[in-house]
Amino acid sequence: MALRLVVGIGGGVALLAAALALPAEAKIACKKGYQQVQGTWMATPYCQDQYVAQVAHDYGFSASPDRVRNDPLFKQHLCRFIGQDIRIKESCDQAIPSVRGRF
Repeated sequence: MALRLVVGIGGGVALLAAALALPAEAKIACKKGYQQVQGTWMATPYCQDQYVAQVAHDYGFSASPDRVRNDPLFKQHLCRFIGQDIRIKESCDQAIPSVRGRF
């Protein structure tokens, strides 16, 4: 009986240690507007918005990635001021489409 109890406690401790070793929340790895997906870096809206917030912060704006992501008008406001920066030009072109074209 005592041997079962020791094995049961030892197994429970091992399971608990394994569960604590896993990250509680998987973080998205972003680098300059690109997200690492299966070993390759791809442009994703999530990372692009995070990069817009980072560049805006470099210009002195108080912009969080969540606000840029969830408030399209705020992103347009930022892009009107800093959208010509080559780092975020493509992301801002999607937020504020230009009127150039054939018409």
